[in-house]
Amino acid sequence: MTLRGNGPTKSTAVVRQSIGSPATPAQALALLLLALAMIVVSGVAPAHRADWLMENIVPLALLLALVSGWRWLRLSPSAYVAIVLLFAIHELGAHYTYAQVPYDRWAKAVSGHSLDAALGWQRNQYDRLVHLSYGLLFYRPLRETLWRLTVLRGAWLVVLTLTVVLATSALYELIEWVGGQYVGKDTAQAFVATQRDPWDAQKDMALALLGALTSSVLGGLWRAWRDRRPPMQC
Repeated sequence: MTLRGNGPTKSTAVVRQSIGSPATPAQALALLLLALAMIVVSGVAPAHRADWLMENIVPLALLLALVSGWRWLRLSPSAYVAIVLLFAIHELGAHYTYAQVPYDRWAKAVSGHSLDAALGWQRNQYDRLVHLSYGLLFYRPLRETLWRLTVLRGAWLVVLTLTVVLATSALYELIEWVGGQYVGKDTAQAFVATQRDPWDAQKDMALALLGALTSSVLGGLWRAWRDRRPPMQC
């Protein structure tokens, strides 16, 4: 007979130190409902209904995968929060279409100045923000997933996570390209949102990779600071 103590096992302590404790069912449910609410709200009178539907195929598939895999794969609360934040940014774009999010109008209303004019932008940059946010925010949950599903640790885990971010970003660009070939012209323009930039796909992938690299560096610095803190005195 094996006796188990009340304290955490060594393996559990390693997991918590490396990727954090798994979210509780209540935490995960609350964030799931919040994500679903965002999808519903963004679907109220969207600028382009067909584009909104296409933009939500991947988010709904991701939610389905997270719910279906809950018994085998539980991420940390911060990883789920990162996913919900990414949902918020994406759903705003899905509501207005990426190329028409009126952030410049909002900037003028708040500050009286044009953000595009101040930064010298000639196009709507919201789609760039989404791709940067994808790498920045999705890096954490993806790293946790790979930590649990593979034996890789350290630098190799970072390299694999960055590679998957870049690969999935490229896959999304291919989905946009294929989808744009088989839908109406207006829907294709709203969904692909290249805004006549011939290097749009490459820039989007580069921003996703930049976001993931930034998240990796910041996460590494935070873990180094955490590990060097002196133990708390009781």
